[in-house]
Amino acid sequence: MSKRKQKVTQTSKLENRIKPLFLKTKPLFLICMSTFSKTGKSIRQISMQSYAKTYAVFSRLGLRSSIKQVLLQGSAAFRRIGTRQKIAALLVILLLFPALWIRNFYRGLYSPNVAGNYMLFIREKDNFDQVVKQLQQNGCLTKVETFRRVARFKDYDNNLHPGAYKVQKGWSNNQLINILRSGAQTPVMVTFNSIRTLEELAGKIARQLQSDSLSFIKLFKNDSSTLKLGFKKETLPALFIPNSYSLYWTTTPQAFLTRMKYEYDKFWNETRKGKAKSIGLTTDQVATLASIVQEESNKAEDKPVIAGVYINRLHKDWPLQADPTIRFALGDFGIRRILTTQLAVESPYNTYLNPGLPPGPINIPEISSLEAVLNFKVHDYYYFCAKEDFSGYSNFAKTLSEHNRNAKKYQEALNKIKVYK
Repeated sequence: MSKRKQKVTQTSKLENRIKPLFLKTKPLFLICMSTFSKTGKSIRQISMQSYAKTYAVFSRLGLRSSIKQVLLQGSAAFRRIGTRQKIAALLVILLLFPALWIRNFYRGLYSPNVAGNYMLFIREKDNFDQVVKQLQQNGCLTKVETFRRVARFKDYDNNLHPGAYKVQKGWSNNQLINILRSGAQTPVMVTFNSIRTLEELAGKIARQLQSDSLSFIKLFKNDSSTLKLGFKKETLPALFIPNSYSLYWTTTPQAFLTRMKYEYDKFWNETRKGKAKSIGLTTDQVATLASIVQEESNKAEDKPVIAGVYINRLHKDWPLQADPTIRFALGDFGIRRILTTQLAVESPYNTYLNPGLPPGPINIPEISSLEAVLNFKVHDYYYFCAKEDFSGYSNFAKTLSEHNRNAKKYQEALNKIKVYK
């Protein structure tokens, strides 16, 4: 008889001996197997895995017997024991499967599986596979398949929540999935400063939150939305107080606007309102004047002095004659030298032609600029211009003749470096 036929015969004999006992214990066997079915694996896959692990144990113990010898030895031993012992042996074998499954599942659930710290961003339209891909591509998961299995077991694959989540090194699959499934987002710090236009603000915020810049711009230009907050389109820049704010990444444009109103009200406390009133300005007018001061200088020492110059002119009912308002009216903040012809530009923001303050801020003033106006320097200056050394500081004057001399020095300095516009 050939070796192949002999092997088939021996295997068939072993199957015939075990089959009656299997039929007697079939209900228990099916109960055990129902546990495995929840993992999404076939019985054949489980059996092959269990066999591989058993063989690995044999190898570590130095038992190098072939599969054929193991089967034959097992068959001989099985024949020698009684019926009850056979049933007990089968029960032990059957119970071994769920024990191994429970051990492996426990490890997959509670063993550390996050390889490094990472900020995970899940968008509104992302699906489970995209989340796994993002984690995998950024080297966050040690074992991707165990994460998938635990996620399916906890039904996370059908319960995604958009947001930003800080994933921490050493977390288990259970910890990570609990955070993601609960939607417990990690707040992000949203910062904006040095902003001139609402379009620029929209772009900067959109780079830090989920919503796109167009959504923010549409809301900023929606008169009904701004009016509900007590602002007109011209005064809306005054609403935004440049700073860093803790927000959820999924914050909508409307929610962002509501938060900014809260921060605006918090900033304009009774003390600051009292200072504005003593100057003779509303809070929006303070922001408007602060925006002009901000364009005039970035020197902290000069800002309160410049604010004092403009307040002196306002109290005298003199036109402000602020060059930054001309640049704003022309739509070009890059102009270094204002020409006489440009002073005639028709615009409500032209403070050479129109008395008082312009309709609204020409940028989004920083807190330092707002404070410079509220705490302006009291003096007798009515004029100022940039210093001829281009240091960023200003020359201040009490009289027009003194101012003209300062202005001439600055103009000559511009001529030397060939700046004519």
